[in-house]
Amino acid sequence: MNERSVVRIRELNDAFRKTFAGGKMVMTASVAALPDMVKASALVKVAQFDDFTLENDPHGEHDFLSFEHCNRTFFWKCDYYNKEMDGGSEDPADPEMTVRVGTLMLAEDY
Repeated sequence: MNERSVVRIRELNDAFRKTFAGGKMVMTASVAALPDMVKASALVKVAQFDDFTLENDPHGEHDFLSFEHCNRTFFWKCDYYNKEMDGGSEDPADPEMTVRVGTLMLAEDY
């Protein structure tokens, strides 16, 4: 993938992660079972996350993050689907061809 595409994917992923607009947000059953206050504050942590490094973001797309919250390790990942949601997007840099799906999970769900 060329650098221009990576930059565009990163911009789209950051916009989605910070606003939850432009895609679909889901959570695993174990996260859904947590108290509402824990879920809400974990989602705020996702939106505010900005500690991307070469180690935790080797492709530079800001499509995965990990954080500690309420004595648990949470992961969030962003996947790219086609508009029909029946396969992967052919071009994640093109929002007209892509539905972003953000999944909030506990580390043990991964």
